[in-house]
Amino acid sequence: MAGTSRDQRKKKTGRRVLAAGAGLVTVGALVAAMPSAGAGSDPYAAKHGGGQGWGRMVDVQLLSFNDLHGTLEPPAGSSGQVTRTKEDGTTEKIDAGGVEYLATHLREARQGNRYSVTAAAGDLIGGSPLLSGLFHDEPTIGALNKLDLDVTSVGNHEFDEGAVELARMQNGGCHPTAGCFVKGKKFKGADFPYLAANVTKEKTGKPLLDPYFIWEKNGVRIGFIGVTLEGTPNIVTAEGVKGLKFGDEVETINKYTKILERKGVKSIVALVHEGGAPASASYNYNCDSPGPGDGISGPITEIAKNVSPQVDALVTGHTHQAYVCTVPDPAGKPRLVTSASSFGKLYTDTTLTYDRATKDIVRTAVASANHVVSRDVPKATDLTKLITDWQTLAAPVANRPQGYIAADINGRGSTAYEKPLGDLIADAQLEGLAPADKGGAQIALMNPGGIRADLVHKASGAEGDGVVTYGESFTVQPFTNMMNVVDLTGANLINALKQQVSGSNLNSVKILQISKGLTYTLDMTKTGADRVVDGTVRLNGEAIDPSKTYRVAMNEFLAGGGDGFAALATGTNKLVGASDLDVFNAYLATKSSAANPLPVPAADRITVVK
Repeated sequence: MAGTSRDQRKKKTGRRVLAAGAGLVTVGALVAAMPSAGAGSDPYAAKHGGGQGWGRMVDVQLLSFNDLHGTLEPPAGSSGQVTRTKEDGTTEKIDAGGVEYLATHLREARQGNRYSVTAAAGDLIGGSPLLSGLFHDEPTIGALNKLDLDVTSVGNHEFDEGAVELARMQNGGCHPTAGCFVKGKKFKGADFPYLAANVTKEKTGKPLLDPYFIWEKNGVRIGFIGVTLEGTPNIVTAEGVKGLKFGDEVETINKYTKILERKGVKSIVALVHEGGAPASASYNYNCDSPGPGDGISGPITEIAKNVSPQVDALVTGHTHQAYVCTVPDPAGKPRLVTSASSFGKLYTDTTLTYDRATKDIVRTAVASANHVVSRDVPKATDLTKLITDWQTLAAPVANRPQGYIAADINGRGSTAYEKPLGDLIADAQLEGLAPADKGGAQIALMNPGGIRADLVHKASGAEGDGVVTYGESFTVQPFTNMMNVVDLTGANLINALKQQVSGSNLNSVKILQISKGLTYTLDMTKTGADRVVDGTVRLNGEAIDPSKTYRVAMNEFLAGGGDGFAALATGTNKLVGASDLDVFNAYLATKSSAANPLPVPAADRITVVK
């Protein structure tokens, strides 16, 4: 199938790579085969007759991104900015993102490159703003098709609506309950394969989706293996991963590396929805200083150190960070590990020099860099039309005013443990579920990862400064989790607070956002559970009694023990209330007006010692 167009491939084969043992591998080819300026300039490749021609060495451009989360329009506030370190050592913020601009940047990057493949590392959908989320992410799949995406791994958010809905994203068809959103048009699904090598069906043990994909052009073959983090069930609702098992990332990649090698594919890229934390927030930070991989930490470093040396590069995601690092493989040789932040603000341009004789990537000739999806380029007109068409459908809902704010209330953009928007959301949940007939809540807890954006005072659009529209509140709380109120002992409430900084959250703390009246001290000079200082947890000034029962409100994800909060799953006498979004919007409506907008919460409930 090499050389055929995407539409032809989808029509003839669906661009599907069957699971190992199925007896068939469909090989992809490119429509726009073209890498960025500078690709092909490596001295080693030039010396051996490589670059863009038919010599022994061929430069293959790998364009990649991750964690788009259905962000089609330019993201607002801090979600739409990247940090760059300038030559004098100072930093600057750059507005970035928006698929109209991403399309233009990718298309310009491909120009002049004969061999170009575009890949992603998961969470392309899920947790999406209203423009995509209202339509179950069909708009984002349509946009990704127009971006000429060749392949992606799944991420944890691809499972937000369950395996059946993920299959619909791949194969197409109208939504089972909402139907077809565009009259007379059936959703076509993705032109690219979703890979889920480490996701298997519990009953059969077979992969849920294709485990790998082989890209080929003019005899150049590169295999892609896609995995999501093994801990996906801990950060997705139980219903979303029902009937599925998630295997170890390293074991899975190594297994399919051997399978690809037996098929004669020696150039391999792993698409891993798991990530790391660079020492700097700047997208152009050198995380190989003073040595390879020294400037990055987190789960991806251990994965990279243990994945088979036959894998030539790892494209990663999940942590929403920007990095281009070389982490030593098990043989001690540097290997590329990349991530392009989130929300379409960056893309990574990597040159993989392919040796036709060995059929492998020459590691010493690999070069890579992250690039800003700046908004100073022309918009891609086909993406503009896609956005405009969906905006027209969404407008009656999206533009409905919900409330008023006096200034920016930061959530995702806050680097503090206690976020102003976290306080606001927790207070809204307490307010909505405190009445006896609504659950009698005394405390409300909100997971920080569920706060997807900031509330921006001067948001784009015609609604006017300070107005919070339904579209904006949906972007903050897009999961429509149902609220639960449960009986929780004081002992388990304290245990839950300690689980913020221990167990699975020991190295990547997850600080719950808490409602008014609940206070405690967090001492970050200590380690593990001791960081939550004994005796400081109080409700309205009174110490929490371990033997007493409290009514605690939280979303269904937390009530199920999500994010490592097993203590919260011990709750009893559960009452199911309205959705988190409905509760939030009700609070905005009753607690604010144009004359009296909501102020920025003080975020003074958790005393932090550093």
